[in-house]
Amino acid sequence: MTIGGAIALVMGVLGIFGSVALMLSPWALTILGFVFFVAGISMLKYRKDTDEVQAESQN
Repeated sequence: MTIGGAIALVMGVLGIFGSVALMLSPWALTILGFVFFVAGISMLKYRKDTDEVQAESQN
């Protein structure tokens, strides 16, 4: 999710500035890319936090 969001974000930004011709709206691609990138990062942070909590509770 994070990698896909980052790719969509980069493609959308390049589409906005005219470097890449896309079949989709570059603004929509940028917004969706940002949403998926942030969601992926938050999922990774949540997983790291829960792993640390489980490790502390086992000790």
